[in-house]
Amino acid sequence: MEAVRDKWTDERLDDLNHRVDDGFRRADERLARIDARFDSLQSEMRQGFSAMHRTMLQGFFALTTVMVTGFAAIVTQL
Repeated sequence: MEAVRDKWTDERLDDLNHRVDDGFRRADERLARIDARFDSLQSEMRQGFSAMHRTMLQGFFALTTVMVTGFAAIVTQL
């Protein structure tokens, strides 16, 4: 009777081993897709931050120009 149980256990362990391997393979595939999505998102964020940085610099220079012009107008009227 023990021999049948040993055989059943070995078969079940082999089955479990295949199921675990299959599960890890599916997990690896999903993680690869997630990595690709994060890479895409990171690229989009870089482009967005670059555009925001450029806009902030343009705004800074525009405000500086307005302030210098305003101060110059005040000084010339004194």
